[in-house]
Amino acid sequence: MIEWNVNPEIFSIGPLSIRWYGLLFASSFIVGYTIIANIFQKEGRSEKDLNDLLWYMILGTVIGARLGHCLFYNPEYYLSNPLEILKVYKGGLASHGAAIGILLSISLFVKRKKGYSYLWVMDKIVIVTALGATFIRIGNLFNSEIIGVETTLPWSFVFLRIDEVPRHPAQLYEAIAYFVTFIVLYSLYRKKWKELDNGFIFGLFLIMIFGARFLIEFVKENQTHFEASMPINMGQILSIPLVIAGVYFVVTRGKKKNKSTA
Repeated sequence: MIEWNVNPEIFSIGPLSIRWYGLLFASSFIVGYTIIANIFQKEGRSEKDLNDLLWYMILGTVIGARLGHCLFYNPEYYLSNPLEILKVYKGGLASHGAAIGILLSISLFVKRKKGYSYLWVMDKIVIVTALGATFIRIGNLFNSEIIGVETTLPWSFVFLRIDEVPRHPAQLYEAIAYFVTFIVLYSLYRKKWKELDNGFIFGLFLIMIFGARFLIEFVKENQTHFEASMPINMGQILSIPLVIAGVYFVVTRGKKKNKSTA
């Protein structure tokens, strides 16, 4: 087993602290921007549109992920203490909330920009979203949060900041699954971007990300008390419709029927 006792803070200056979680979260946008910039350049899209898209993405991801965590997993506490919702630096972001936030923010982007279809944008965004999710789950590991259930497996982690129980490193399971998703999607785009219809990569993302999330939830501790009486937890319930939507897009979107981006 691996004893894990990493300090989530890198350093602090007075009341200001720099945490691994925040550093990884910010890094996900920097790396993601570089990849999307390459895609936009390859397809002849403007840098201004890319910069606008970045802001839509940042706001959609942060607001959606934070509200998702607060409202899906502990609504009573956060509705009673609304200022706590603003304390993103403490951790607490939900991937399902981020997904909803991204879907809505891209919808707004497409409405304000001419020459872009919703599915064209989503096919590109989900590539870097999968990579960003990898960074975030590693950040969860540094925070010793979103831990797994007890296990005797040789790669179990003992999160000493929580207890002395060997557990599944659920954060690493998700990080690995999301990174594999990123590799598959980016490789598929680089090889087939002129052949695949808009929406196929988006659908594959939904299947891989939320399919993995559904399975890994079986070895994760519930994030809130009300899940204890449920046959499957909130994360799994929220994953099911997203996987179904992914199957729909993969089945209905194959090779391009024409050269339109609609």
